[in-house]
Amino acid sequence: MSGSRVARLRGWVTNARLVRRNASRQCPVPDRVLIRGVPFDRLTEDGVVRLVMARGAAGTGGSVVTPNVSMLRLSTRGAMTQLISGAELSVCDGAPVLWASKVMGSPLPERVTGSSLIWSLSEAAAAEGRSVYLLGGQPGAADAAADNLKRAFPGLVVAGTSCPDHGFERDDVQFQALAEALERARPDIVYVGLGFPKQERVSNRLREHVPHSWFVNCGAAIHFAAGLQDRAPVWMQRAGLEWAHRLAYEPRRLASRYAADLLFAAGLLLEAVFARASRLVRRSRSTW
Repeated sequence: MSGSRVARLRGWVTNARLVRRNASRQCPVPDRVLIRGVPFDRLTEDGVVRLVMARGAAGTGGSVVTPNVSMLRLSTRGAMTQLISGAELSVCDGAPVLWASKVMGSPLPERVTGSSLIWSLSEAAAAEGRSVYLLGGQPGAADAAADNLKRAFPGLVVAGTSCPDHGFERDDVQFQALAEALERARPDIVYVGLGFPKQERVSNRLREHVPHSWFVNCGAAIHFAAGLQDRAPVWMQRAGLEWAHRLAYEPRRLASRYAADLLFAAGLLLEAVFARASRLVRRSRSTW
């Protein structure tokens, strides 16, 4: 592993340990905000980790989704909204969504990305003797990610990995084989990196086979953890420019998607401005 990769790995470990340091605090009760009909829980990354670990310790499974602008745009279709709304935890992974919540006057605390949760949750799992399972990515990605996570968090139990073939979810034999593998492994946390909405659909089907497990729908997190692709620098993440970094890596695949996302984000922020203005007008009229 190169020196720069080692430095980034150490940075992820440091961030995860900061989250873990507060893991013994009282488990928060999520407060939800609706944006375009999609629910978002007012939770920090620390809060997500503590809640997942506490509920897992109580034998209660669940699902975590991290809607971003693209997912919010696609969720204008009813079935997509239901995929997000049905999850136990829904946290904001998108700077424009975060900005819109603040403009609306219902601020979400911070971005919570799958690419960060795979580290902070694995840190907490290693500390408490819990196991993880990695599902998704190109061939070899899940194994490479598992190796990096175990290197970062000695003692982490990796219950299994799987990089299934394209279209596996439509093949009853392949899907059943995966479900049986999960039943045998009985992981506490399953990272599902198959992209929206496929990963959410697959998670929903697999949950009945391992109801005690927590499914974290994490997009490209497995590829990032495997070192196959670099995340944007922290300053770009904080400035809401992570999309530009990813676009530079995959321009052909992401150009049209991000163009649509930018237009949607602009409309979302404009709607938030009007919603805030309308609220202020109504409030001032009520005092006349």
